[in-house]
Parts: sequence; structure tokens; C-alpha cells
Amino acid sequence: MTTELSYLLFTAILTGVLWIPVVIGYVLSRGPLTPSDYKVARTSPLPDWVNRANRAHLNAVENFAAFAAVVLIAHVVGVSTAMTEICAAVYFYARTAHAVVHIGGFSLFMARTVLFTVAWLAFVAYAVEVLRKAA
Repeated sequence: MTTELSYLLFTAILTGVLWIPVVIGYVLSRGPLTPSDYKVARTSPLPDWVNRANRAHLNAVENFAAFAAVVLIAHVVGVSTAMTEICAAVYFYARTAHAVVHIGGFSLFMARTVLFTVAWLAFVAYAVEVLRKAA
């Protein structure tokens, strides 16, 4: 497996497990689901960290498709360079840090925004490298 596909797998795993803190937060705050909850969900307030965890998960899902598409297209057309390897790694680590910072509520230095931007720039650089090499 290429480095890029490995980081795509790691990113998929990260995205696939970010719902777990949300569910834990719901259960800790509202108790286990009951049959009536499936008809009408409870609306009692949730702790801030649970809301942040939900937003972190949604953000990861929203950004995963574009990253996955670029990595898979690069693989299909045979583009793998030091740049694409670095971009894939930076994307994964920035997304991981973004989730931790977001759920933790750390707001100094605009950390969440900075990490999101780092991941996005890694994605853009990856896409540009694929366009340059595949053309």
C-alpha cells in the first residue's frame, strides 16, 4: 500500500470513529435510548463538549470526500511523489489535531481554524501536484 493510501485509510478510520464521543456524550447526558426516543428524540440540553464533538464529526465527514477523491484519482493515474506523500501525512495529522482541539474546546491562537486551514492547504497542494503530474 502506498503512503498516500495508508493516510487515506487512517483518515477514514478517524472519520469513522469520531461519532463515538458524540454517542458517549448523549448517553452520559440523557441516558440510554428508549423505544419512545426513536419516535421523538429528547431535546434536553447537551454539554458543550458533546455539541463540539458532533460538529467535529460532521466537519470530518464533510471534508473526507474531497480528500479521498484526490488520493484515489492520484493512485489510479499513477501519481505518487514526495509532495503527495507529505500532503497526505499533513492532512491526516492536521485533521486529527483539529478533532482533538475542537472537542476539547481549546480556543487560543484560533487553533481550530489554523488546523483546518493547514489540512485544507495540504489538500489543495496535493490536488495541484496531481494536476501537474497527470497532465
